Amino acid sequence: MFIINLTYKTELENIERFLDKHIEFLNEQYELGNFLASGAKLPRTGGIILSNVKSKFELESIIEKDPFKINDLADYEMIEFIPSKTSNELTFLME
Repeated sequence: MFIINLTYKTELENIERFLDKHIEFLNEQYELGNFLASGAKLPRTGGIILSNVKSKFELESIIEKDPFKINDLADYEMIEFIPSKTSNELTFLME
């Protein structure tokens, strides 16, 4: 499992120009089962994505399709972790 920490490299007006395409990318990844949660950071300096892909290589390939990445609008930090404890609602993450 991965936490993807996006940090914007440009002004929000540039982010806004590509936001709809970024959301399309997110929706596609949710449909494929690759992403579990996502949202903006507060203050709005980037975003967070929770992904259940199995390998960093696979995740890097997915991120290359993000319009924010394609247009060099954000840096991506991929933090891999193994859940060892969850709430009852999230036990599926430990499979």
